[in-house]
Amino acid sequence: MNPASADEITVFLAGDVMTGRGIDQALAQPSSPELYESYVRDARDYLRLAEQANGAVPAPVSAAYVWGDALAELGRAAPALRIVNLETAVTTHRIPYPGKGIHYRMHPANVGCLTAARLDCCVLANNHVIDWGHDGLAQTLATLRQAGIRTAGAGARLDEALAPAALPLPGGGRLLVFAYATESSGVPQAWAATAHRAGVALLPEPGEAAAAEVAAEVAAHRRAGDRVIVSIHWGGNWGTHIPRGHRAFAHRLIELGSADVVHGHSSHHPLPAEVHRGRLVLYGCGDLVNDYEGIGERGGLRSDVGCLYFATLSRRDGTLRSLRIVPLQMRRLRLGPPDPVARGWLRDLLALGDRQFGTRLQPHPDGGWLLASQQRGAAARGPDS
Repeated sequence: MNPASADEITVFLAGDVMTGRGIDQALAQPSSPELYESYVRDARDYLRLAEQANGAVPAPVSAAYVWGDALAELGRAAPALRIVNLETAVTTHRIPYPGKGIHYRMHPANVGCLTAARLDCCVLANNHVIDWGHDGLAQTLATLRQAGIRTAGAGARLDEALAPAALPLPGGGRLLVFAYATESSGVPQAWAATAHRAGVALLPEPGEAAAAEVAAEVAAHRRAGDRVIVSIHWGGNWGTHIPRGHRAFAHRLIELGSADVVHGHSSHHPLPAEVHRGRLVLYGCGDLVNDYEGIGERGGLRSDVGCLYFATLSRRDGTLRSLRIVPLQMRRLRLGPPDPVARGWLRDLLALGDRQFGTRLQPHPDGGWLLASQQRGAAARGPDS
């Protein structure tokens, strides 16, 4: 991939990075393995399920192991910044949040699993960051801070949860990452940060009031020349339908000038992308790293196939210059190239946006696909649009 020009920035975005349970057990310093799920009581069972599906995992694995071929792709693309949704508490706390069916936890000594990918920002506004209570959240925030990784979407108070991660850009300027979650993604109302309680930045369900709330926060922090990503954990885990309210909300943020990119996640599989008024909307980035490979499909949908998203934006106005999507597949808890069936399934899934959004996927010479938009005036148009 050619490096971005001086008037462009390339940002790496991904969906859910879930380094707890089976992955944590494969790393050098696993957490205590007990789980409180209805069917699985030992996190090592997820490691065993993965091995039954695809072969032995050479545990203990290195910190970089799970990223596999993603590291080479990141090196070739050379993005200015790297941003994911970290859907795992990083803590040694052993008391699970009551009433939740699933609890993700990675031992803080395994934080090298995140720094190995040179992540700049972990979004934490999601339905697993407080799986091990507010003490677990505090340790997660402290561990990431000590590792040099910025966070957005959670904090010790509401003002911290709402504050963006301000990421310096090469050559000057900033990228601001604001992060929010909605209850539809499984975030309990009790997890909402307040002026006196730690928690996540919880939005009301997408609508005009929520858009106005986000716009006010962006306006309060934005400086001239800043680029803005609004990251949202919304909707259910499975299904290809994009709610009308999600689409209207993303459009409204762009129309208000409050988002250059809308970075959506929660679904375990990717969803189609859109370009609205020249700006990128990722409705669902899917899981990138998880321990689900031994579980199989659900209703024809699969969570072992994820994407790296390389979005190149104009520095001047945030419009999308190009979006390269690179598919990868988890095998033996490691990212590698997808097999032909998995690649075809993902291509068909992403192509659902062709008719609805006026987009299409074109082969990229470096692998993966380039998103082409037929939207009038869109910057991410293909060469034969």
